[in-house]
Parts: sequence; structure tokens; C-alpha cells
Amino acid sequence: MKGFFNRLLNIDLTYRSYQYESIPDSVFEGFLGGKGLGTYLLYHRNPVGVDPFAPENLFIIHVGPATGSRIWSQSRFGVVSKSPATGGYGESYCGGTLAPKIKGCGVDAVLLSGKADRLTFLIITEQGVTFQDASPMAGKETYETEEYLLSLSPPGAKAMVIGPAGENRVICACIKHDKYRSLGRGGLGAVLGSKNIKGISFNGSQKPEWEDDGLLLELNRRVAQKGNQSPVTKNYQNYGTPMQVAATNQARCFPNHYWKSGYFDKWENLSAEYMRTHFDITHHPCPNCFLKCTRASRVKHGRHAGLTIDGPEFETIYALGGLNALESLEEVVYLNDLCDRLGIDTMTAGNLSAFTIEAVKAGKTDFPIDYNQPDRMADLFHLIARREGVGEILARGIRYAAREWGLEDFAIHVKGLEPAGFDPRVLKGMGLAYAVSVRGACHLRGTFYKAELSGQIDPSQIEGKAKLFIDYEDRAALLDSMILCRFFRDFFLWDELSMLIKGTTGMDLDKERLERIANRITQLARSYNLREGLGPETDTLPPRFFQEPTQEGAVLREEELQYMLKEYNAIRSSREKGE
Repeated sequence: MKGFFNRLLNIDLTYRSYQYESIPDSVFEGFLGGKGLGTYLLYHRNPVGVDPFAPENLFIIHVGPATGSRIWSQSRFGVVSKSPATGGYGESYCGGTLAPKIKGCGVDAVLLSGKADRLTFLIITEQGVTFQDASPMAGKETYETEEYLLSLSPPGAKAMVIGPAGENRVICACIKHDKYRSLGRGGLGAVLGSKNIKGISFNGSQKPEWEDDGLLLELNRRVAQKGNQSPVTKNYQNYGTPMQVAATNQARCFPNHYWKSGYFDKWENLSAEYMRTHFDITHHPCPNCFLKCTRASRVKHGRHAGLTIDGPEFETIYALGGLNALESLEEVVYLNDLCDRLGIDTMTAGNLSAFTIEAVKAGKTDFPIDYNQPDRMADLFHLIARREGVGEILARGIRYAAREWGLEDFAIHVKGLEPAGFDPRVLKGMGLAYAVSVRGACHLRGTFYKAELSGQIDPSQIEGKAKLFIDYEDRAALLDSMILCRFFRDFFLWDELSMLIKGTTGMDLDKERLERIANRITQLARSYNLREGLGPETDTLPPRFFQEPTQEGAVLREEELQYMLKEYNAIRSSREKGE
């Protein structure tokens, strides 16, 4: 099929061997590429009930039919595996420069199975796979590791690597690329670590044949015109994702002091405006992107003067800053950089440190930490990465720590994954989003905060909310299957998605057929969770969200969530039966 190579690269790490396999058109017709292909492979090939750290657990890297094309925002790739954080469906996506190098190797997906007998690098090119000793980088941080791997790889290669947290199978271990970009959530870096894979580089320049370059060019013009006319573009260019700090505090849904409040009185110290005036900012966008939301930030003053990172992004600011009541964006940058080096997801790290603060206050542990103590947070993150002391408990994840400390009703997570920076007691549609997300509490499977904060729908409204959320979730599933950046959701609506799929693959799909494909992908991921023991009873929220209002008085009643869930499941089921 156009837009694909119809080829899967199977790598057996145990036997240090690899082979290519044909993927039939029927798979792409039913599931597209990217998320759809990855979900299909995970469901049909991963052993039922496999331990996430067992050699048999598959680690799948995937790209989409738009990858490597001229289309705006196509510089993304994804991975899927069984998540050690949730025990169910795990997925993550990343921007940067790696995606076209993966597809350029002439494949639509790469499947890792088995376990290497020693710490190993994989170097993948159009000619095949080389297994390289990675022992010189044992225990090393991500920046150094990526630089070392690229020195071993052909000129022009790009890489993904893990840090010490991944090697030590820390539940919140992430995978890094281009130094600062992350496959962050679900502990997939720990899955690579369990396979003794320290990093993978890719270097390919092949391109598939696309169906209609003229149509893709016309689509690019249409999307660019939308972008030029939209205030969203200027907001991302000028402020990036930290613009959400002001918006969420204004709406009283910015989580702080470990989910006690939705308004942080020091929020201006963490805001995009503060960043613009106290940091040296330069754009560092993904290729083929006019939003330019990513920016390199250099601290101007204070003890971290000169420190430069990409970011910090809003979710990092909320988790490291808001939840831990940090009053300095410079300290958030410092901790962001540390987490990147260690290979730890900043969202889970911030949740775990704030949870530890509350555990100390409850007399459950004696680690010396309180709110607004960045150096104690740094100490804690080092312990987590090394699995030492209290870090051994937290390295096993929020569910384990909550059981160990007797705080199961106090811990905030869904299926073992902590939510994003939008309090569902205010944005009730985000409560539905967190509850039904297959990878645990997640804002990106639908980005429904956009609908509620922009006024498209009343945040407190319950009736009809599930229907609108499904529209967002369906389009997100298709964006992840093509693969495109989520922030282009306002520019790739149903007509544009139809043009994109026709121009790349040749399939002529109207909205109804697109909805059926999106529903098929979503339901297959939910079926994967069901067979792994994550049934409908796990589609819920932490008790605190029902029992404890925010300090500003916002509440979410359990019956409100149940109403939305009933509507959501009815729509999903009816579409599944209609196929």
C-alpha cells in the first residue's frame, strides 16, 4: 500500500539475529500505521499475561504513513509495549529528528523480543542491524550515552537512549532522544533496560511512494492557511505549553500541594511570562512545524545561571513545580535537567516526590522533605534512579508505595499512572479522559482540556460531554496512527484527515469510515487491557477526587463520572457493533 513499506523488522535480542517480515495491506486498511499498527501487533503477538520485564514482552517502535513526507508536524514516532507502571497497554510518542531516520530504514515498525546477554546498543541502517557492546556506558546518564552511541553510528544517524533509571528498571524510567525529548510515560525505558538495551540508533534515507503529492501539497497549504489565521499559532510560538500555567490557575484547575488546591498563589513565578523575561529563549522546533512550541531556555540568574534545556513544558512545571509548591521556575529547570539525565519521567517524578512529602507528614516515612525544597527533591530522584533507601519503594511506582505506606485512598493515579496538570474536579471531562485512557490517567489521548478551557463546552457540564470527548479521542487516535503532532488538532479536522489518508495511502475514507477505524483501534487497546486484567472496574478515578473538594470548593461526584462513562461506553459499543 502507498505510504508504507509493508515491512516489519523483527530483532531477536537473545540470539542477536534479525529478519524482515511482510505486513499485508489488510492490516493497514483496518488499522493504518503508527498507533494502529503498534496496537495490532501488541494485541496479536504479545503473550497473554506476560510480565513487562520478561524477555517475551515485545517492545515495538512504529512510524506512520505520513512520516518522512512533506506534511506539517509529521516528525514523530511512537513505541508500544506492556507497561510496567500499569500492567496493561503502554504507549508513548516523541518528536524531534528521529522519525524519518526510522522510516528511512525501509520499515514501518521494529519489533524487539528476547533479552541481550549484556548491555547492548542496536545500530539500525538500511542494510540491517549491528549489535554493539554498550558496557562503557553502564550506569551513565542519557546525554553522555546518546553522544557516545552516535559516535559509533554512521554520520547523520539519530538515537534513543535510556539512563540509569532504565537500566535499574525504575517504573517511571523514560527514553530520551535529541537530549531533551522524551518517550516519557508508562515506564517504557524500564522495558528497554530489562532487555539490556542501552540505546538504539537509526540511519536511513528511503522513502515510500505516496499516492498523491499534489493533494498533500494542497493539504499543506490549507493547514498553513488555518495556522496563519489562528491565534493558537501565535500563542504556541510566543509562549509554548507554559501558557497553560496562567490558564489553569485562572480556571482554578492547576494542581498543587499534591492535589489539594487548584490555584497556586506563586503561579506567576512558574508562568510563560516569567520565562520570557528571566530566561534567554530560542525556538527549537521539530522539523516540518510552524507552531514552534519547543524552546531552548537558558537560565540568566541565580545558582543555576547558564543551565540550558529544551523546556520546561507545562506538564513538567505542574508536576515538579505546582505539586511540590516550588516557587522558582529556575528550580523546575534544574530538576527537569536532572530527570532528563537520569532518564526519569518528570510527571511521575513530581507526583512521587509530592506524595512522599504527604507520607512524611502522615508519619509513614522519615525521609526529610517538605514543600518548596528542590534540593531534597533532587536527592530523592537520585535515590529513585539508584533504587536506594526510600527510592527503592518509589522506584516500584505509586501503587506499590501507597500500599507500603498505607495511603492507598490518598494516592492519585488511574491504573497506576498519575494524571496530568488539569484537575478533574473542575474540568469534569478530563475526569472521563483520565478514567477511560488505556495507558492510565492521560491528557493526550484526547486533549479534552482544550475543549473545556476554550469554552467549547462548559467544564461543569455532564450531558453530552462523552460524545464530544469521543470526537476528540477519535481524531487523536488517527493523528497517532499517521503520526502527527497532537497540537495540530485544530488544523487537521475530519476533512483534512481524509485528505491526508487519501494523499498518502490512496484510501478514500469519509468521516464515518474514519470513525470506524479510530473506534477499532481504541477498542482493541481496551481489549488488550481487559485480557491483562484491567477490566471496566479500573475505568475510574482516585477516591480523593470524589471525597475531597479542592481548597477552592470544586467537586466531582462519582455519579457524574458514572453518567459520562455510561454514555461513553454506549457510543463505543454501538459503533463496534455497527462494523
